[in-house]
Amino acid sequence: MTILLATLGTLAAGLAAVAFIGPLRRSLIARHLLEQFRRVMPAMSRTEQEALEAGGTWWDAELFSGRPDWSRLRNLPPARLSPAEQAFLDGPVEQLCRMLDDWRITHEDMDLPAEVWSFIRRERLFGLVIPTRYGGLGFSPLAHSEIVMKLASRSITAAVTVMVPNSLGPAELLLRYGTQTQRDRWLPGLASGEEIPCFALTGPKAGSDAASTPDIGVVCRGVFKGRPTLGVRIDFDKRYITLGPVATLIGLAFRLTDPDRLLGDDPQPGLTLALIPADTPGIERGRRHLPLGIPFQNGPLVGRSVFIPVDWVIGGRDGIGKGWRMLMESLSEGRGISLPALATGGGKLAARYTGAYARIRRQFGRPIGDFEGVEAALARIAGRTHQMDAARRVFLAALQAGEHPAVLSAVLKYQLTEAYRQVINDAMDVQGGSGICLGPANPLGRVYQAIPIAITVEGANILTRNLIVFGQGALRCHPHVLEEFRAAGDPDPVRALERFDAAIAGHVGFLIRNLLRTLRDGLTGGRLAARPIEGWLGRHYQRLDWLSSVFALNADLAMMTLGGSLKRRERLSARLGDILSLLFMAACTLKHHEDQGRPEADRDLVEWAMADHLIRIQDALVALWRNFPRRGLARGLRRVCFPTGLPFEGPSDALEHRVARLILEPGAARDRLTAGIFESRDPSLAVGRIELALAAATHADEVQDVLRAAVRQGRLADHDASTRLREAVAARLITAEDAAAVREAEQLRDAVIGVDSFVELRPRQRRIQDESRAAA
Repeated sequence: MTILLATLGTLAAGLAAVAFIGPLRRSLIARHLLEQFRRVMPAMSRTEQEALEAGGTWWDAELFSGRPDWSRLRNLPPARLSPAEQAFLDGPVEQLCRMLDDWRITHEDMDLPAEVWSFIRRERLFGLVIPTRYGGLGFSPLAHSEIVMKLASRSITAAVTVMVPNSLGPAELLLRYGTQTQRDRWLPGLASGEEIPCFALTGPKAGSDAASTPDIGVVCRGVFKGRPTLGVRIDFDKRYITLGPVATLIGLAFRLTDPDRLLGDDPQPGLTLALIPADTPGIERGRRHLPLGIPFQNGPLVGRSVFIPVDWVIGGRDGIGKGWRMLMESLSEGRGISLPALATGGGKLAARYTGAYARIRRQFGRPIGDFEGVEAALARIAGRTHQMDAARRVFLAALQAGEHPAVLSAVLKYQLTEAYRQVINDAMDVQGGSGICLGPANPLGRVYQAIPIAITVEGANILTRNLIVFGQGALRCHPHVLEEFRAAGDPDPVRALERFDAAIAGHVGFLIRNLLRTLRDGLTGGRLAARPIEGWLGRHYQRLDWLSSVFALNADLAMMTLGGSLKRRERLSARLGDILSLLFMAACTLKHHEDQGRPEADRDLVEWAMADHLIRIQDALVALWRNFPRRGLARGLRRVCFPTGLPFEGPSDALEHRVARLILEPGAARDRLTAGIFESRDPSLAVGRIELALAAATHADEVQDVLRAAVRQGRLADHDASTRLREAVAARLITAEDAAAVREAEQLRDAVIGVDSFVELRPRQRRIQDESRAAA
């Protein structure tokens, strides 16, 4: 350790000397560094450049600084629903949830019923984000999220149907980039549901790399409605298009070419977006897709020699070639709202009803939730759901405050859909046979089936984790790297050297500060780090402050030593992205707890969430160092970051026990954790029976405790349950009402643990077809 400190001190002194002697630095060092930087700098495509310019930064930049300003996060006003938004949730959204029969939707009709489509249109659920002046609801990001989350807890099909027009859809693109004529023409119809929108982006040969789509539009002169018109002739082949089979208005992404330069000097303007009525000649709908048995409307769209006026390009002529930036900016918020809401809805559903099921279902004479293996799964369900909801709420607060954090939207989409996968897998393990038998009594089966859909859409998770989070985050959020790139690309050699030198000088100082801060905090366990609040919560802030400098140091040295090759070393980039993501999620956990008024009953949830975040950050760091190609540097980083050994251990067994109890019993903590999903005590609904059975089991178990004690004391014979109840009433050990409560609890328990069975399993549509053929 002494040798290491001496080496670091010498390095720091040398770096400091260079940092403060400007002319010497430029002539002896900066010039050579600039040449080397240009050689190793990864090539940046136009697509990547446009992605970097889309949206903005927020708390991700603070984490990259190594010294986050906690007041910026803690002073962010929490997102709140307006009275009108709350009334809409309590009224039309609640009514819609009660109209939905998910078994009928997914097994019989393979679609939403006609009355549901009419209700969605009438209540303007396709116009959540459209301002009231165009006939929409003009709701906030929080209201949008809460509506999707509640619907997702009732029917994934309905949730997807509502969320797509309100995330990456023509309405948002029109509001941001459309001409006033386009807004006036389309937004009222989109708000009322008269127009059903879809957005055609993905094709057979272009998924995540949408900017390389082979769908081509050629600027040309043609005839439109009998008049000579400057327009675009397009051929396209799209698939996986949600609402495509029923859409009346298609948002289309294509590569625009202008070989005759009819629009300007650029013969390849690039990715462009247009709005095209679905009945335009040349457009054909393909047969429907069926995404894993979740029958929201989805299918291919094909266009052959489709001619449209140039005015149909979103933004008119000003929108030519700007499609990728439009998509990145719109997608960054859409994927930060809709899919995280769906994922959180699934998590809350599992926390509320799988937790209750584990209390109701008994094996070996006790609730299965009492077994330690089940407790561990329940703790993960509750803890990860709390993490999801915290990140969702804080991100929405940032959006409502006017922030546009593009990288964090990718973090949110990836982390929450992955947590959704983990939570539902744990819930299926707990539910056992009741989870795998589909039918009206199973509220979890279709949620489980839908997991890969959320993982895949709006940026596949593998791509998001390995290429986007750190790849874009490092350039967008680092205080100096983006300027170094821009300086290296400056064609003026004198100005390029001056800009690069200034950026490098700042970068060196930044590196020294993070190095010293990381070593200090490593030696003290973060006890000298920033502590914006006292108590146990403040200690967690200190740990995150320490890990922020650890992250900044490791990210910096990885970029400096690996250069452009880091872009190709996707596993290393993914681990750095994991650290950034988990730091953000952990910070949201603390912020959310403060926003809720720091309820003491939720402390165990927060402690579990933080222990889980910290151990996963530590694991990502260890994996980074183990696989880092500069072995000496990796060993040095480990000793600087954690000089006293690995500090984090993850949630303890005792903590997991306490967290599991929160969702095994009715209570305020359980209600807060699962707030916002569809709830019912209607015995005709599966979730209603679970709620009734949980309440009955709580009272019945108190009576059973009295009976068991009486048997042990010899005051009551160990007969069968029915006889024991009669004798206990006769002996006045319990009341007749108590006995009735026990019998009712057993009936409700039987109803909950029972599963559906069928005479035959053919969907209704196929059965009708078969019967028609037989009659013919």
